[in-house]
Amino acid sequence: MRRLLPHPLLSAMLLVIWLLLANDVGIGHILLGSVLGVFIPLFSNRFWPERPRLARPGTILLLSGRLLRDIVAANFTVASAILHPQRNLTPGFVHYPLELRNEFAITVFASLISLTPGTVSADLNADRTVLLIHALNVTDRDALIAKIKQSYERPLQEIFPC
Repeated sequence: MRRLLPHPLLSAMLLVIWLLLANDVGIGHILLGSVLGVFIPLFSNRFWPERPRLARPGTILLLSGRLLRDIVAANFTVASAILHPQRNLTPGFVHYPLELRNEFAITVFASLISLTPGTVSADLNADRTVLLIHALNVTDRDALIAKIKQSYERPLQEIFPC
């Protein structure tokens, strides 16, 4: 079964996404979504990295809750900045020193940064030790780095042990 469906969760997500995009739950779309759900993971399986070793499932839940809270709060902050343009923003780039060494964990970390409105991961240096982050309002670089480290990087270090 693993040979036919190397990533069953991805297969199921592809089917659901196809049905949502098609906006139709007819038999034809279910069959096409199922074919996509089987063949895309099957053909892309060789490009996938080794399955990451996860630890501390409770930390995953805490990180997910923290991320959701931060996304909601950041949405209000960005909306306020748009609705009140007289507010002085100081956008800028921050060179974030990474402690993570696991490539998958770094990818997840960069994605979490980009999911939060007002920040985006811009670049990763060649030796994977510094992530360039652009933030909408950088008043204190050290405080921003400390907040990101405490909120996202430390939990990821627990979830993806090296």
